[in-house]
Amino acid sequence: MKAISIHQPWAHLVVAGLKLVENRTWRTHYRGPLVIHASARAPDEAVVDYIARRHGIIVPRDRLLCGGLVGIVELVDVVTTSPDPYFEGPFGWVLRAARIVTFRPWRGRQGLFEIPEAEIRLIP
Repeated sequence: MKAISIHQPWAHLVVAGLKLVENRTWRTHYRGPLVIHASARAPDEAVVDYIARRHGIIVPRDRLLCGGLVGIVELVDVVTTSPDPYFEGPFGWVLRAARIVTFRPWRGRQGLFEIPEAEIRLIP
């Protein structure tokens, strides 16, 4: 399955179904299931505070898992404009059907990368 690394706390918002657009500087023609990998870098406290101020969401700092697989979404479109409050561009990857998976430590990569489907375990 295709996967992408996202820094926390953004990865948390994506798999919680709160952030429906992932901003990227590049487009992709891929559409379909997309595994969300939370990058190994610790969450930036300024970003957590920014999310609270701008979006009114209190991110649970103590539950932000890093350095592994955290969820799966459907990548349904790539847009260059959007009314979504998270859209900053230049490209917005439109996400749907967020689901949390059992955390699995995994090394991330830049761009899209492959995760064997057998490694993904959805949480019912």
